[in-house]
Amino acid sequence: MSTPGHDLHAIFPADGEALHALKLENEHFRVLAEQEHQLQKEIDRIEAGLDPAADDRVERLKKNRLAVLDEIASLIATRKAA
Repeated sequence: MSTPGHDLHAIFPADGEALHALKLENEHFRVLAEQEHQLQKEIDRIEAGLDPAADDRVERLKKNRLAVLDEIASLIATRKAA
C-alpha cells in the first residue's frame, strides 16, 4: 500500500537525472532510498489503521523518514554540483 506521490521522483521532481545516476552509482543512496521506502510503507500502514502504533512511534518514524530525505537531498545536491 504505497501512497501516490511518495516515491523519490515525486518528492524531488526536478532531480530525476541525479536520482537515476545516484541509483546506478551510489550504494549508500540505494540503502537510503530503501530505508525511505520502508519507513513510508510503515507510516502508511499505521495511518491506514492496519498496524496499531502509539503516537510517539508514528512521530519517531516520520522524523526518521525526514532525516533520510535530508540525507538524500544532500546527496542530490552534491551530485548536481559535481
